[in-house]
Amino acid sequence: MKKLLLLFTVLCATVSLAQTNYLTKTGEVTFEASVPSFEEVKATNKNTTAILNADNGEFASLVLVKGFRFKNALMEEHFNENYADSDDFPKAKLKGTIKNFSINNSKTTFTATLNFHGRKVTLKDQPIAITTSNNDILLSGEFMVNVNDFGIEIPSVVSKKLSKDVKVNFKFSLKKK
Repeated sequence: MKKLLLLFTVLCATVSLAQTNYLTKTGEVTFEASVPSFEEVKATNKNTTAILNADNGEFASLVLVKGFRFKNALMEEHFNENYADSDDFPKAKLKGTIKNFSINNSKTTFTATLNFHGRKVTLKDQPIAITTSNNDILLSGEFMVNVNDFGIEIPSVVSKKLSKDVKVNFKFSLKKK
């Protein structure tokens, strides 16, 4: 009986270890909420963690909100204190599945849940590009979100200077784990 239990445990462990995972801790996420004729509202985080299960196309990424860098330090401060509430909501997470994932399928779509500012928004059929380079998998894409979906209010004083529609770009160079 003990041998059977041991064999079962080893088989379960082998199956879970058989997944082909790719990982990065230096992924890049950029968002932009600029309005023409006003100062650029754009920030980049180059320390995004992302993981991809190449067997089924499931992926997840994690961004520390305070890691976004703006050209203007005051804008960064306002973003963290007044809009993102990054002390209360320190992380943003994206978790989903790439449709018909294959390293040979260079352009496809993904569906995912974005968790930001304590709210979850589902993104459906968003474009994603898949390429390979030296055994790494490169994922890149963009999607749009609306600040209202995350309960973020833009004060009327700056409402003409900030877009409620935010474009998010991501680039992940994932290495086999």
